[in-house]
Amino acid sequence: MADNNSNNIYLSPGPHFSGSIKSNMIMLMVVISLLPECVMGVIYFGLPALITILASVASCVVFEAIFQKLIKRPVSVGDFSAVVTGVLLALTLPPTMPVWQTVLGAFFAIVVAKGLFGGLGCNVWNPALTGRAFLFVSFPTAMGSAWVTPFDAVSTATPLAKPEAYTDLWQLFTGAHAGSIGETCIIAILGSALFLLITHVIDWRAPLTMVATACLCTFLANGFDVNAVLFALTTGGLLFGATFMVTDYTTAPLTGAGRLIFGAGCGLITFLIRQYGGFPEGVMFSILIMNSLVPFLNKISRRKYGYGLKKDKASKEGAQK
Repeated sequence: MADNNSNNIYLSPGPHFSGSIKSNMIMLMVVISLLPECVMGVIYFGLPALITILASVASCVVFEAIFQKLIKRPVSVGDFSAVVTGVLLALTLPPTMPVWQTVLGAFFAIVVAKGLFGGLGCNVWNPALTGRAFLFVSFPTAMGSAWVTPFDAVSTATPLAKPEAYTDLWQLFTGAHAGSIGETCIIAILGSALFLLITHVIDWRAPLTMVATACLCTFLANGFDVNAVLFALTTGGLLFGATFMVTDYTTAPLTGAGRLIFGAGCGLITFLIRQYGGFPEGVMFSILIMNSLVPFLNKISRRKYGYGLKKDKASKEGAQK
């Protein structure tokens, strides 16, 4: 693309879209949609949850500004992408996560997963989930046992780790149980998903196929048990990941068909890890694995321009002239 005011030519990777809504407005709308999860997380888990959210967001913004200064690029924290990463990272963490570990996760998400790959729009893996994966393998004790009950902060297991202790579906639906800060309250997540869909910030294909595939496989594997499906829907990060992670513009396929395959793959891998793997949760791993396949999905599902009836018709009209 050439600059009308100079002879400079700017090259950037596709896709190239033109619209009235800028990226910073889209990011701001995502931040707004995440507010219910933040509020419910603070209500349920108190001051530690608030500290984790603030530490994660502040760290992401600071690290992005410092990194862009060091590589002599314009500081672009005003696009809210670092804020989105910070909020998403915090909401996937246990409420009692040590602050210094949260800061390390933010550094890995912003600098390693995003900055070193070229910044916004160039990263291969979702930055927030990559930061969480780094914390998961680096501090397994903090990530695996720092779960507490809402309000009284008593150490306990999550529903996925101890399903027999959680039989009240309303408790699971409202989020009054142990879990990550922003993944427990299903009502808040569904409200956020509806807002993002109505405002056309996210596409429905990947979230729908992810949830549908995970539910169908759970239904079949558990002897057509509807309660098993409801439990899978209301526990862990399935709905949170489907709403905020698989819809990431950069790390999801560009085409509708690619997004359908992408979502189905995320749902299948999530089910396999939950049902047969060594970890109670599989959303993080499933999305990161499918992120790695996005270039391939783009290739096999891309539109082929210049083929079909329109070209044939144009050729015939040209020959007649």
